[in-house]
Parts: sequence; structure tokens; C-alpha cells
Amino acid sequence: MLKKRNIYFKSTIYLIIGGFITRSLGFIIKIIYSRILKDEGIGLLTIVMPTYSILLTITSLALPIALSKLVAENKKRFVKLMSNSTIIVLIVNFLVIILMIIFSDFIANNLLHEPRCKGLLIAMSFTFPFVSASSIIKGYFNGKQRTLPYMISNVLEQLLRLIIIIIVIPILYQKSVYLAVKGLLLMSIISEIFSIVVFMFFIPKNVKIDLKTLKPDFETQKDILNIAIPTVSGRVIGNIGYFLEPIILTNLLLLMGYSNEYIIMEYGFYNAYSLSLLTMPLFFIAAISNTIIPEISKYRELRNDFMVKRRIKQSLLSVFLVGVFFSIIIIIFRIPLLKLLYNTTNGANYILILAPFFALFYLESVLYSVLQASGFAKKAMTISLIGVIVKLLSMSLLCLLKTGMYSLVIAEIINILTVVFLNFKTIKKEKLI
Repeated sequence: MLKKRNIYFKSTIYLIIGGFITRSLGFIIKIIYSRILKDEGIGLLTIVMPTYSILLTITSLALPIALSKLVAENKKRFVKLMSNSTIIVLIVNFLVIILMIIFSDFIANNLLHEPRCKGLLIAMSFTFPFVSASSIIKGYFNGKQRTLPYMISNVLEQLLRLIIIIIVIPILYQKSVYLAVKGLLLMSIISEIFSIVVFMFFIPKNVKIDLKTLKPDFETQKDILNIAIPTVSGRVIGNIGYFLEPIILTNLLLLMGYSNEYIIMEYGFYNAYSLSLLTMPLFFIAAISNTIIPEISKYRELRNDFMVKRRIKQSLLSVFLVGVFFSIIIIIFRIPLLKLLYNTTNGANYILILAPFFALFYLESVLYSVLQASGFAKKAMTISLIGVIVKLLSMSLLCLLKTGMYSLVIAEIINILTVVFLNFKTIKKEKLI
């Protein structure tokens, strides 16, 4: 028992340290490319990111969670799990790329109202197979609670991204803002390949691979999809909301008399500056969310309800305390932090309103992971759907009241309160705490 507890805490510490370094590098990267791309480039990037997010969720199929759970339960050989996962994502990625090539023109011109987005949408679709392949390997290591390779890979990948941005993006920006944003999206191909290569050094050397193991196995694929589909459905619902968000916001604010320039600029400030600062603690939350899945899966398999409840309470308390601390720091120092990190004060007004509620927002990821690991993926999906509907409806109504970008800010707060309340209610009802 002591050894198992040490593995859990060691895994969590590795992820926290790695997450902190990765997050710090991510902030440096964001600072650099924000200053290179300037407001126009950031606005353009922000407009396509919801589409990128939803398609990435679909193509990766929540396989890190599915593999993490199955590997932790130790029911199947990991080679069979990984080979069958690869077959699934290759098929899904191929279909998404074809669909994006066909519909990119319609999405760019009719939904996003920005013709330059067409090339960006096609470019980003070619990054998905590489991100998906990397996510499969991450799922395996997380399930084995071997988080040191995960940490090393993430840190080295971010360093490579930093080098590429410093050297390549300024050259592309001199040619055009469009090319610079496109280059920023495409660099994921290089960084994900590099990440996969790093992981290969940590794969067990004594693994026996034969043709029988690599052959498609429908039973294994069924086990993977039984976890992945409800999980990815919940995430897709959330990302559909994120995808529809700028479309509904743009069209309603245009209808209310706001200019397209105002919408693009303010939406860019909200996402690139306000939300970036507010999500600073996510390295800690992600560490807890990742390690809690194999831990709960393992103890539920052993029918050890005491340890399941204990881990859930430890995770929620840790995240809440960290969330409150960061929320207070961000409220007090929002302007100096924005100035230091992004050389701007744009978005400070949105932070002041959102920050008190983000102490609860940080709990969402852990609560979602708890439900996934406990076998309540469908209930988590339903809660995500309710949250998205509530957010989009409230945002739409507020837009009609001519509240500008504050329509989105207030809708985000309503969404946080709704989702956290429903998650807690479900966990209580299922007697997980």
C-alpha cells in the first residue's frame, strides 16, 4: 500500500514540476508570438482556434483517458491497445482532413466571416494525425503512472516550439500576417514528431511484438471505444460550444451594430490575454486530473471504496486551495502581469470580473476526470451538454441587450456555476465522496 501511495504522489509531483516548466515555457512562447503577430494576427488566430479545438478533440478521440484507464486496469497487453488505437485514429483523422478540405471555404466565408481562415483551417487539419499519435503514447505512460517520460517529452517539445517561433515566425511575418499564423499552426507537426521520438526512448525494451499482436482486434477496439466515445462526446459537446461561440457572438453583435473590427479585437483580447492569464494554474490542475484517472480506476477495480473517496477528496481540496490562491493573486496583480507578459493592459477589465469565479472553474477538470474514471462518462457528457446550452443561450440573450463582449464574460460565469454544481451533485448522488 505504501509503495502504491508513493507511486501516486511521485507521479503527481513529476506532472506538477513538468507542468510548471511546460506552462512557463508556454507563457514565454505566447508572449513572443503575441508580440510578433500583434493584434491583427492574434485576432486571426483566435477566430480559428475554436474550430481547431473541436476537430482536435474528435481526431484524438479522448484516447489518453481511455488508454490510461485500460492500462491501469491491466486487463490487456499494451501493444495490442496501442496498435488498435492507432488504427482507429488513422481512419478518423483521414476522414476529418477530407471533410475540412471540402468545407473549409464555407466555414471561413459563411461562419467565421474571414476568407483568410480557409487556408488556416486546411493547414491545421494536417497537424491532427501527429497530435493523435502522440496522445496514444501519452495515454499508455499515464496508465502506467510513469510520468517522468511524459514530463521530459512535454518540456523538450515546448523548447523546440520556442526555437521555431523565435527563428521562423518573424521571417514569415515579414511576408504577411496570414503566413505567420499558418506557420504557427503547422509547427505542431514538427514538435509532435519530436515528442514521439522522445517517448520512444522510454518504451520498455523487452516488449515482444508479433504480427498477431498488431492485427486488428475488434474486442480490443470495442473496449477502447466504450470508454473513448462517451468521453469524447462530452468533450466534443464542450468544443461545439466553443466552436459556435465566436460564430453566434460575431453575428449577434454585428446585428446589434458593433463593428467587425471591434469584435475580432475584443474577442482576441478576451482569449489571448484574459483567459491565458486566468488559466495559469492549469499545470497543477492538469497534473491532478491526469493522475487521478489511473488511480481511481485501479482502486475501483480492487473495490477499495475508502481509497477512491480519499483520493477524490484530496484532489478536490488541493485544486480548490490552489485555485483560490491564484485567483486572488491574479485579481491583485492583473495589470502588472498583463504588462509584463504581453506588453498590454487589454483584457484587464474582463479578468477582474472572471477571476473570482475561476476558483470554481479549476475544479471542472478534476470533477470531469473523477466521473470518467468512475464509469460515469455518460453523465459527464450530459452535464457538458447542459453547460454549453446554458452558456450559448445566456450569451445570445445578453448580446441582444447590447452588452458587447461582456455578454461572453457573464455567460462564462453562468456556465462555470452550472457545470460545477451539477458535477458535485452527481458525485454526491453516486456516493463517490
